Amino acid sequence: MSKHPDHKATLTRVNRIEGQVRGIKNMIEDGKYCIDILTQIKSIRSALKGLELVILESHLNSCVINALKSGSSKESEEKIDEIMELLKRSAKS
Repeated sequence: MSKHPDHKATLTRVNRIEGQVRGIKNMIEDGKYCIDILTQIKSIRSALKGLELVILESHLNSCVINALKSGSSKESEEKIDEIMELLKRSAKS
């Protein structure tokens, strides 16, 4: 079984995003200007994309590399299939 990455380093990013989402909720409750709210939403989307890339890089550098190093073609193929499925789903959104 391959070693999974430690995701604790990403918690700071997640906490920041969580705070941004709460900020949008407050903006909506306070009746802030629509463009200001939309600007904050765009910022959160960018932060989520950054988080996604950090976790993907971690996955490639740990889970996928470990699968390739294991010598198990089944495990390697599974990891590659997972990445391909993720990319296919991303292309649809």
